[in-house]
Amino acid sequence: MIYRERLAERVFLFQSEVYAEVNAGVVAGPDFAVVIDTLALPQETRMMREFIVQELRVPVRYVVLTHYHADHSWGAYFFPGATVLGHAACRRLLQTRGQEALEKIRETEPMFARVKLVPPQLTITQGEMLVRVGEYTLRLFPLPGHSEDGLGVYIEEKRILFAGDVFMPLPVFVDGDVDDMVRSLKRIAKMPLDILVPGHGPVVLRGEVQEAIQENLKYISCVRKYVRYSARRRYPGDYLAKITLERCGKNPALLAGTAAFLHRRNIWAFFERRFGRPPERSEEAEASEGLDAP
Repeated sequence: MIYRERLAERVFLFQSEVYAEVNAGVVAGPDFAVVIDTLALPQETRMMREFIVQELRVPVRYVVLTHYHADHSWGAYFFPGATVLGHAACRRLLQTRGQEALEKIRETEPMFARVKLVPPQLTITQGEMLVRVGEYTLRLFPLPGHSEDGLGVYIEEKRILFAGDVFMPLPVFVDGDVDDMVRSLKRIAKMPLDILVPGHGPVVLRGEVQEAIQENLKYISCVRKYVRYSARRRYPGDYLAKITLERCGKNPALLAGTAAFLHRRNIWAFFERRFGRPPERSEEAEASEGLDAP
């Protein structure tokens, strides 16, 4: 159900094989471990905890949340003795949007019946927070764009960055801000990195980091361009519906096949934020495609 990879001595990646290749991590010292995000399903996070208990044999002292979205944060309750770290906005968003989403999903998914949200107890809004774990220094700092509460975790000694969802094979900014994402990606591009761990998808190694970041920046520029062009049309939604992922340089197979759906949501969200309304569609287009705006 989950894939595990050793990134460095006592530094591990965990990836869901069920939900959109979401990633989490563990950094362990001789006395305690730090968990970086949790996974989408309760049983997946339980498997992470079992590995820490059985293989690493240290308690979890800290859980770092890179942002409030369910697939990265809802499993924090599996580590009741740990202090949860995150952005101040993560605390607020978990207590509002997160709690509302949990109550809704409980109506249809029994596996979430016992889930309890644990907002960050120690937070930052700017600057950095340092955590020492054995021989490793973890540097926590804001990386907004995918959401306002985005947080990066940089392992200085191994030049490994857990970037959260601000970096993925496909940028997703429906719940965030494009300008913030561009600034965050450019900040990552300036960092000395041997391994870049995205919020979803495979890790990116040193020789591929710059190319991967530039591809994401080009994708964002492409979305901006086509949204700008669409505003000249009578029915901008009809025009935007034809802007495929491939036209913006990305593969629909990315993120376990969810990329095309996420791309469409990106375009719609960017149009709405720029013009204050959904992109209008003709009745003929909606009837022929059987599609409404996301």
